[in-house]
Amino acid sequence: MARHHTSLRLASHSLRNYIVAFILLGVPAGYCQIKKLYVDVKDMNLLVDETRLFKLVQIGSYNTSLQVTSNIQHPDIVQFVPPVVDIPGSDPPNATVEVTYDICAYGKSPGHSEVTFNVTPGGFVDMDTVFVRVTVMYSNAIYVISYIMGWIYFLAWSVSFYPQIYINFKRKSVVGLNFDFLALNIMGFTMYSLFNCGLYFSKDIQSEYFSRHPRSLNPVQLNDVFFSLHASFATLITITQCFLYERENQRVSVTGRCVLGGMAGVALVSASVAGAGKLAWLDFLNYCSYIKLCITLIKYVPQAYMNYKRKSTVGWSIGNIFLDFVGGSLSVLQMTLNAYNYNDWVSFFGDATKFGLGLFSLVFDIFFILQHYVFYRERKDFMFDSSEEGSIRTTGDSEYCLVPTWNADEKKYDLEAKA
Repeated sequence: MARHHTSLRLASHSLRNYIVAFILLGVPAGYCQIKKLYVDVKDMNLLVDETRLFKLVQIGSYNTSLQVTSNIQHPDIVQFVPPVVDIPGSDPPNATVEVTYDICAYGKSPGHSEVTFNVTPGGFVDMDTVFVRVTVMYSNAIYVISYIMGWIYFLAWSVSFYPQIYINFKRKSVVGLNFDFLALNIMGFTMYSLFNCGLYFSKDIQSEYFSRHPRSLNPVQLNDVFFSLHASFATLITITQCFLYERENQRVSVTGRCVLGGMAGVALVSASVAGAGKLAWLDFLNYCSYIKLCITLIKYVPQAYMNYKRKSTVGWSIGNIFLDFVGGSLSVLQMTLNAYNYNDWVSFFGDATKFGLGLFSLVFDIFFILQHYVFYRERKDFMFDSSEEGSIRTTGDSEYCLVPTWNADEKKYDLEAKA
């Protein structure tokens, strides 16, 4: 009987050994896995024919040799040497070891390329989140110039709100400034601020964005947040002036109210659906950005039409237009330089929204300049008075030159001199 129990214990012990051996052979990562395998750079800028080193970092080791292969999106743009990194196995495995492998990136031609990595044999390391974005360019000087241009047009657009504020303050009047334009502007910049602040400050929205675009950068930077908030603030100052200064019978038109009401309705409904959990907040922010794009397309029309009806640009700041023109011109020029430097003309013409909006704004700026200096040049309306000759008086929108009364019967009157 004792011999029988001993045989059962031996059989049970052997069965456990077989099971453990099976598990260890079938799942080698169960006790000796690489904890992390990553590259020390996510974005790399290269010149054509330039080489740069970066590192593949291994933390922990396997008891099996691995091969890490780079998959280059555009092999004609960048080349990695070596294209395959051999990671030797370790017996026994070491869970704390850290090993680095040098990889050389060589820029072959200008452009953008993403590089991902595969590991063989599979099933050991997840490399889905490991990638490198490589940008190869012709000239570093063009890159610097483009960067400076970006800040110049950012400043030009930021300052462009203040000439109108100053003119309103100086005249103590907002006559000539279209209220539809202001209403569309505050709606547009509010939507733009929501989009920028949501993507820049909300970790949940950022997570949603990166889950949809795992290899993208956050499209919103700090200067975008500052610009949109500052533009909203400056527009609110201008709107406040409309309540304080002379405005005659100006108001937001019925058409303008309908357009704004429709856009506000879209924003409120989408926000309510997002609040109920039926729509992602990222989609709500995207709707806000679409509203901003629509407003950019139409906001200048009311002011241009008002100038045409009045046959005057008095009250509408030409300084605002000049700064907007400078900013828009530099923006388009920056896009052109970047397209040349990265040989990326497809994105230049392919990004129809950005290019079209920039071009559309420039066309309106040119049209406003023509209205101000050509079509409706400021006229001086002459009125006769017995006060001091040559004195100037400004009333409302018009500038008057006071000249002494003239006796039409006086024979010595020099008509040419008067003219």
